[in-house]
Amino acid sequence: MIRALILSLRQLTDPPILRVFVKSMAVTLLVFALLGVGTWWGTQAALAAWLGWDVSGLAAAFALFVTVLALWLLFRAVAIAVVGVFADEVVEAVEARHYPDALKTARPVPFARSLAMGLRSAARVVLVNLILLPVYIALLVTGVGTAAVFFVVNGWLLGRDLGDMVAARHMDAAAMRGWRATTKGGRFMLGLANTGLFVVPILNIAAPVLGAAMATHYFHSQYYRKARA
Repeated sequence: MIRALILSLRQLTDPPILRVFVKSMAVTLLVFALLGVGTWWGTQAALAAWLGWDVSGLAAAFALFVTVLALWLLFRAVAIAVVGVFADEVVEAVEARHYPDALKTARPVPFARSLAMGLRSAARVVLVNLILLPVYIALLVTGVGTAAVFFVVNGWLLGRDLGDMVAARHMDAAAMRGWRATTKGGRFMLGLANTGLFVVPILNIAAPVLGAAMATHYFHSQYYRKARA
């Protein structure tokens, strides 16, 4: 994973990857901006109807609070979902530079499939973490226990989603199921590494794009080359 991270960091400034980074960040921030505007509008309308006077200041403060809280809690889920839509461009750029033979046989992932994969990824992250929220709270007193559960759960989730972004270019659905079954350990380590990137200030902004690039290196170095040997 260290090699995959180093190679991904070196390629972060390549124009195709930079374009994906800019697009994914713009869409991610737009999602949270719309959430904030919707919260402000809904809160203002509800309070005005209930209290009968202008409460735009109170509604704005509440909307800001909700938006900041959502950024803290949901940034990773939304960012991974958004970058999943554009992931094919990142994977193609990495393959073009490091794995040209594999690029020749790759099948671009249709936009509809990328969108569906991204939405499923976000839904899994939100649902699983909501289910485990009582566990997080119960372990909060230990500190380390909460972090350990968070890393294990999200490493598992991210390992699957990041791996699928690359495998979808080279396998059909049946082959992907078999690939998942034989690469659980490696994909878990990939997910752990990317989960770690999300908790590093500044670097966490680029974590979704770096994750897609790292997944590409993992797929080709740990599986694809062996399969073609």
